[in-house]
Amino acid sequence: MADQVIIFDTTLRDGEQSPGISLDVGEKLEIAEQLARLGVDVIEAGFPVASQGDFEATQAIARAVRGPVICGLSRTAAADVDRCWEAIQDAEHPRIHVFLATSETHMKHKLRMTPEQVKVEAARAVAQAKAYTPDVEFSPEDASRSDFDFMCEVLQIAVDNGATTLNIPDTVGFAVPEEYAARLAKVREVVTGDYVISAHCHDDLGMAVANSLAAVAAGARQVECAVNGIGERAGNAALEEIVMAIGTRPDFFDGLTTGVRTEELAKTSRLVSRLTGYPVQYNKAVVGRNAFAHEAGIHQHGVLVERSTYEIMDPSAVGQGESQIVLGKHSGRHAFADTLAKMGITIQGDALNQAFVRFKELADRKVQITDADLEAIVAEELGGGATRVYELASLDLHGGTVGEPSATVVLTREGVKHEAAARGDGMIDAACQAIRSATGVDATLIDFAVNSVTGGVDALGDVVVQAEYRGRKVTGRGVSTDVVEASARAYLNAVNKLVRLDGVEAKTPESTP
Repeated sequence: MADQVIIFDTTLRDGEQSPGISLDVGEKLEIAEQLARLGVDVIEAGFPVASQGDFEATQAIARAVRGPVICGLSRTAAADVDRCWEAIQDAEHPRIHVFLATSETHMKHKLRMTPEQVKVEAARAVAQAKAYTPDVEFSPEDASRSDFDFMCEVLQIAVDNGATTLNIPDTVGFAVPEEYAARLAKVREVVTGDYVISAHCHDDLGMAVANSLAAVAAGARQVECAVNGIGERAGNAALEEIVMAIGTRPDFFDGLTTGVRTEELAKTSRLVSRLTGYPVQYNKAVVGRNAFAHEAGIHQHGVLVERSTYEIMDPSAVGQGESQIVLGKHSGRHAFADTLAKMGITIQGDALNQAFVRFKELADRKVQITDADLEAIVAEELGGGATRVYELASLDLHGGTVGEPSATVVLTREGVKHEAAARGDGMIDAACQAIRSATGVDATLIDFAVNSVTGGVDALGDVVVQAEYRGRKVTGRGVSTDVVEASARAYLNAVNKLVRLDGVEAKTPESTP
């Protein structure tokens, strides 16, 4: 058996049969050209008899794309085979792919043909295709539910009449890996001749890739697959997963290779997603947005120290750039400091510890922390100094169009709680009044500015205030997903500066332990 697995891409034929996908000639040609750059061996460009548009797209690809084999799909009807050849005849390497069902349910309910009629029709169609091109593929549709002995009779007839590739399609995604692999291995034993055996699996039970790889281990040397796994119903085996599984586990696949240029995988995935309108799920293997993203602190630390601790593939090898350290509520201090360092921000000691605490508080309330968010957090911490006199423990607000807004604040100072409540002409004013009461620092708010750090409903509000007390003016900054909380933090930040300055001592009320 050859040591290279042929990658047969059916994105433009079976993939386009996904509900809601309809590519025009230009779009199909753009994808085909990218598939050629990707290095697939065979491009199934379309089903020429299906429509005039499919014929024109297949013909355009056959005439323009060089390198891969250009294949057209055909039923066994004589007119279909003729139409298929007309579409692909200008290809550098043309292939006609003939299919005919061999399962009892398909023969009885769809074809309305007897087994003998199926054998006669298969022989005639393959011979007709062979008269046009030496490269002919034959598929017994619904092979995984076909009577094995009858299917092998038909396959032998196809080989005897010139088929050079025998594809064993799991048309309805019925097979499981051990069963499918055993069926392909048995075909090799029973059907004689010089041919390549191929796997074509659907994902109805979520096993398209597993079945395809089991087939490769059992001797299949062609795999039919689609970019992003698109296709009829639940889709086809995902090309990128097949390729990277073979490449990542040469120990299991006995050194087999593919001719695919893996660094083009992510680009190809994005192109197909954009033109088909089918989004790629975030956790999609190999090409998904999160395929090389790490949020958990233990994982982040491991990847930062040695990538192979939590990655079995190099993201750059599939065109995904570098590993992504995504800061969120599960992230650790190591990833936090590393991300800041890459942004050119270096803080250490207590400042780093306090910034990390603020980050964790915000990460519990915000889905993802951006670089802009981190800058705002660090600016708040550095602006407040490394040591705070008062820490905000809690803030309870009540407001609206009915009743006077009120706020209750709990601050801590050296482990002691200071609680106060106040009313104001708005929730921000009430919060500031409560902080004045809790600290005994009656600082006047003389300037107030708020900006959105990032977009979206969970954007951080960045508040900068200027406060005056006993003739001294200071600036405070606070950030939060809640603009009132951000304002309270900014005001408390200013009060802390005033308390630390010489000559300004807080006069706190009675505290409670």
